Amino acid sequence: MTFDTLTLRRMALSLLFASVAPSVMAAPPVAPVRDVVQTLHGVTVHDPYRYFENLKDPEVQAWLQGQGEYARQTLDRIAGRDALEKRIAELSAASGDKLSALVRMPADRIYYLKRGSGEKQFKLVMRIGLRGGEKILADPEIEARRTGVPHAINYFVPSWDGKYVAYGMSAGGSEDASLYILNLTTGKRVGRPIARVPESLVNWLPDSRSLTFNQLKALKPGDPETETYLDSRVLWLKPGQAKARPVFGPTVTRDLGLARLDVGAITFAPGSPWMVARTTDTTVPEGSLFVAHVSDLKRTPIQWKKISAFADKIVDIQLRGNDLYYRTYQGAPRYKVMKLDMRQPDLARAQEVATAPADGVLEGFVLTRNAVMTAVREGTTIGIRRHAVHDPVGQIVALPVTGAADLHDDPAHAYDDLLYTLSGWDRLPLTYQLRRSTSVDTGIRAQVPMPSVPELEITEVKVASHDGVGVPMTILHKKGLQRDGNNPTLLDGYGAYGFSETAHFSPAQMVWIERGGVLALPNIRGSGVYGQPWHLAGFKATKPNTWKDGIACAQYLIAQGYATPRTLAVSGTSAGGTFVGRSVTSAPQLFAAAIFNVGDMDMVRAEESANGITNISEFGSSKNADEFSGLLEMSSYHHIVDGTAYPAVLLIHGLNDPRVDVWHSAKAAARLQAASSSSKPVLLRLDAQAGHGMGSTATQRDAMYADIYSFLLWQMGKTDAAN
Repeated sequence: MTFDTLTLRRMALSLLFASVAPSVMAAPPVAPVRDVVQTLHGVTVHDPYRYFENLKDPEVQAWLQGQGEYARQTLDRIAGRDALEKRIAELSAASGDKLSALVRMPADRIYYLKRGSGEKQFKLVMRIGLRGGEKILADPEIEARRTGVPHAINYFVPSWDGKYVAYGMSAGGSEDASLYILNLTTGKRVGRPIARVPESLVNWLPDSRSLTFNQLKALKPGDPETETYLDSRVLWLKPGQAKARPVFGPTVTRDLGLARLDVGAITFAPGSPWMVARTTDTTVPEGSLFVAHVSDLKRTPIQWKKISAFADKIVDIQLRGNDLYYRTYQGAPRYKVMKLDMRQPDLARAQEVATAPADGVLEGFVLTRNAVMTAVREGTTIGIRRHAVHDPVGQIVALPVTGAADLHDDPAHAYDDLLYTLSGWDRLPLTYQLRRSTSVDTGIRAQVPMPSVPELEITEVKVASHDGVGVPMTILHKKGLQRDGNNPTLLDGYGAYGFSETAHFSPAQMVWIERGGVLALPNIRGSGVYGQPWHLAGFKATKPNTWKDGIACAQYLIAQGYATPRTLAVSGTSAGGTFVGRSVTSAPQLFAAAIFNVGDMDMVRAEESANGITNISEFGSSKNADEFSGLLEMSSYHHIVDGTAYPAVLLIHGLNDPRVDVWHSAKAAARLQAASSSSKPVLLRLDAQAGHGMGSTATQRDAMYADIYSFLLWQMGKTDAAN
């Protein structure tokens, strides 16, 4: 595995943390206050733990180690914690194999990631034909056994002709993937791994003899981490060549006026003479599009023609022949799909080929040989529509059951039929082949009997928020549950980037429900459940709607007798850190406990980190006077007040997190421990071989959920206290 300077910095902390044997601790270490006071746009801002941002500081490392040890010891002593982990693992194994990222290529080659029942990690596998035997192409567990560090496959891209597959693999949850090229004929890797290719911005040319990929630059000693995603380049490489040629990027195609944060990829399709370069900032999908002939790759410089900009609101593209299909919310708040003839690449000439129904959101699309297939969201369910030529409204496809359909890619558009996976809150996922109007089980995902779990009751409600707006929320619990306020209830929200809660089967959630728990999942503002306007209603200056919606949902759960403040908890993950953090700091009296999982806690300083700079487009910049006030308002760390009776808090973080640096959780933990007057625990759970959650093994995930649920049950008085 090849690591760059930034990865080595992160992994050094992991190794130090893992190398010291834990000792019994009576209390977590106390962090000294070293307040840094700044005046930003006329506002005085205090930062008592700014020094935590230097993760190389031995004092900071020692504090993190002590906090992690104390949290681990405390969690391990909660009665029933180990039984929860065992049950989660049992139910996960009984739920069958886990499959993801299924791609269907010409000649009936089907590729996907698979984690077998009881296995730790996903492998890259292939089969020829729906009933063909599986062949393992890449197994990250081999690297894990060799190095002692968990590895994961981040992405894969097969060549059109089936000779090669390119894939990215990273270590320790870092997501810092290196690019590997595997010759499927010989079964051997071609050339050396290519470092700093963390994203799946990898594409094969139509003849399958070469590929393009986006590579981040190597940071030099002393470079700030904010340089990580700046000035990346798209390179062109023939497998086996020693050196790739730069063909696109801010430092390569200077005449295009690209910003330093424009991260590019080039799309190709078999049978198409065109190539389309697309840029994003890695966080929001909008960017710019440029077109050229594939044959122009041999020229220097390439004559790229710009066809769209950020303002055109294009979020997804596919190429077929002379036509570019794209999904946009320009003039269509719930999205539409347009088709543009690349021989006259003027957006004004584009034709609408698919539109969202009045009560749905067009969330994605796949091209088959003769149709456009769209995924249409209605609440937490996703249906399918088929759009023939001149039918933008489309025909509703009858699905075997109500649930959420995931359309699988046919990037060569080689088939008339469609593969999709359908799952639901109380239904295991199953992969189907859609033949015209009939769905047939493909057999790719073996059917297993539904595990022995309680009968689920699913309730959909709309909660009036602070301003009267109705917020949709799904409530899951055992059938027959009594609304006496005594039920352990978890309100879990996200509310960012337009991502929405979607029906799915979760063994861990089922174990919570099995123990009498209630799970409440709101699609708060900031999600995309009602399209782009709902997203923008919880975005930058309007972000307070996100946690105010959450507080309204908490009050609803109490008023309806699901819980009381003694049995209600709130949680959020990643960008959901704003949802949970500001819910707790705004209305601490509503909650017995809270889970801050790899959360954004200090939004004022977030952009000073590697990935934080890419999130300016979603949250704003402290350097912008108009956006600073919004960031300060959404920053949980800055709203922790001394002498407040806060609920019990479990903060969770992986030390190799490339998306939200661990200092977010560290600063919030130290501040809460110093400020809270409730005497309830504030624990900082750390994993030295994990990152943001992507790439974690099944064992790591099971342990995390066992810690979360046992902590909540303990704080709600449903199990014996740690002693």
